[in-house]
Amino acid sequence: MSSEVISAALTSARRSRLANFTLRLLREKPLGTMGGVIILVMVFTAIFADFLAPHDVNRINIFNTLEGPSSKFWLGTDEVGSDVFSRLIYGARVSVIIGFSATALHVVVAVIIGLPSGFFGGKLDILAQRLVDAWMAFPSLLIVITIMSMAGRGTLQLIMVLGVTAGITHSRVVRSAVIATKENVYVDAANALGCTPMRILARHIMPNIMAPIIVIFTITIGSVIITEAGLSFLGYGLPPEVASWGGMLNWEGRNYMEMAPGLAFWPGFALALAVYGTNMFGDAMRDLLDPRLRQLN
Repeated sequence: MSSEVISAALTSARRSRLANFTLRLLREKPLGTMGGVIILVMVFTAIFADFLAPHDVNRINIFNTLEGPSSKFWLGTDEVGSDVFSRLIYGARVSVIIGFSATALHVVVAVIIGLPSGFFGGKLDILAQRLVDAWMAFPSLLIVITIMSMAGRGTLQLIMVLGVTAGITHSRVVRSAVIATKENVYVDAANALGCTPMRILARHIMPNIMAPIIVIFTITIGSVIITEAGLSFLGYGLPPEVASWGGMLNWEGRNYMEMAPGLAFWPGFALALAVYGTNMFGDAMRDLLDPRLRQLN
């Protein structure tokens, strides 16, 4: 059998698995499907924010301050005359960039710490887990605020801080998955055949812990988005001129919510919808990918 035929067969099998997974998601997890739609809408809005936003977010017009919803300004204006709807759209871009980037970094850090710790065990595992215990003894929000106050505001700083701090904590989940996987018979067979530890990690351990890693990624996006909003609300996140949902709650929402309640309602609603969507989709992914939960359904 030629290599082209084998490659075509593998590609067809992957497509079939993806199609079956999508059908199961639509049929068994309607809330997870709705969460996936919310995530897709957020990503679409983030990519095409320049075309979707009807007004420039940096536009200042003192003659249109704190206006109510109208045909020109769908959700009204803020205290400097900027369009609230346009700022919400650009806030989605900020949330998607920081949420996905920080979560990706978080998964990488968790794998770097948890993979060798769970696989090699011994003194390496003891040292790594005692360091993780010491890290988890401190309140995460206090650590993040302290680091951000030293690093300064900015998107890159937020991605690095949120990704690394959460990754250290969730390395425990990766470690547990590795310990459970390395007890399987095929790992013992690979050891008996003389495979190197790196080959075992790459060919047998990593492919079999991808399900929990995917679940960690999908579930963590929501918490990263809400943490970024909380930091921006407290003044330790993004600069005030950057349109973010947390910043809108801090500056416009907190100071002018009595005169224009929409300044606090709409960014809060956007945050709630984004976190709800990511959590529902993450729960659905966990239920569909975890074989133990699959047997219970």
